[in-house]
Amino acid sequence: MGKVLNRIKIVLAEHKRTNKWLAEQLGKDPATVSKWCTNAAQPGLETLSRIAELFDIDIRTLIVPTKVEEPEIVYMRMPKMS
Repeated sequence: MGKVLNRIKIVLAEHKRTNKWLAEQLGKDPATVSKWCTNAAQPGLETLSRIAELFDIDIRTLIVPTKVEEPEIVYMRMPKMS
C-alpha cells in the first residue's frame, strides 16, 4: 500500500501558505498544525470546515477516504486451444 498523502499539507502548498499562517488564522498553536501536516494528529470536523472556508474549497478536499474500494474482478473464459 502506498504512502497516505496529507491533504492539509497539500492544500497549504497549493495556496502557498505556511503552517504558521494556518495556525494564526485558526488561533491554534503552530505545533498543533504541524502534527496535522505530519499525520501525528488530525483536526476535528469543525476545524476542517474552518480550514475549507479559509481556502474556499470543499471540505471533502481535506478528507482522505478511509475505505479502500476493492477492484471488480471480471473472469473471462479463454478459448479452447485445438
